[in-house]
Amino acid sequence: MNADAFRHFYDYHFSENRNLWDSYITGLTQEQFTQDAGYSHGSVRNQVVHLISVDEVWFLGLRGEEIPESFDLDGVDDRVTIRAYWDALEQSMRDYLAKLGDDRLSDKPLEGEDKELIVWQVLLHVVNHGTDHRAQILRLLKDLGVKTVSQDYIFYVYDHP
Repeated sequence: MNADAFRHFYDYHFSENRNLWDSYITGLTQEQFTQDAGYSHGSVRNQVVHLISVDEVWFLGLRGEEIPESFDLDGVDDRVTIRAYWDALEQSMRDYLAKLGDDRLSDKPLEGEDKELIVWQVLLHVVNHGTDHRAQILRLLKDLGVKTVSQDYIFYVYDHP
């Protein structure tokens, strides 16, 4: 593995996050966006905020920054605010990835129970976690009657040679 490969995986991650938001979430009513589905984290809103907060927590840890007790999106239903927060987080993640060198992929920058994890494991986990929760959101959207498409990585590769 090398840092360029991870930047590529994150381009996929960010692209799929944006596609999910732009193609499906913006078209939901506020009621659909916040409706409890009784599945996983509940509403589409809660799934999105969970995806954002997990990305943020892991990247704060990778940068050695303090992880807050709560996040700025706790209790926020406004999609404009959520999207702006997600955009800022994506840029912060891109900034970290842009500076990441191959020599740092084996570092162990985390503390506590995660102290044995190395950078490449965390980076892979975050993308994998995102795929899992986007799939859960796609399922919720399907339950709401929204027609969606696949988020398979290979289709991203075909479209981004």
